[in-house]
Amino acid sequence: MKIRIKGNSLRYRLTKSDVAQLAEEGHMQEEVDFGGQQLYYAIKAVEDDHLSSIFRENTIILFVPNDVIKELAETDKVGFEGKHGSLHLLVEKDFTCLDNVAEDQSDNYPNPLADKK
Repeated sequence: MKIRIKGNSLRYRLTKSDVAQLAEEGHMQEEVDFGGQQLYYAIKAVEDDHLSSIFRENTIILFVPNDVIKELAETDKVGFEGKHGSLHLLVEKDFTCLDNVAEDQSDNYPNPLADKK
C-alpha cells in the first residue's frame, strides 16, 4: 500500500495482495518510522456509501465502503474517488510502471498501456 499526498488530495495505491487482504480482513495499516516518531497510514472497509478520511494520533485512515472494496477485488475497475469536505480522496489499483524502476513491482497489477508501447 502506498500513499501520495499533494495539496488537499490523498491517494492510496493498492497492490493485488493489498486488495486481497482488504477484501478478506477489512483493514490494513503501514507505518513510516521517523526515528522518534511514526506516521501510520491505514485503510479500513466500512458500511457506508462514500469515501472518508480522518487524521488523529499520527494516523491517516481512509474509510472505504465495503462495496468499493468488493468491486476492486472482483472486477477490472481501476479505482474510486470522492470528497470528504474539501479533501479529495482516491483509492486505486497500483499498476506496474512503464519505465524501468528499481522497486519490486511483482505484486502490482499489469499496466493496461504496456501492450501499446
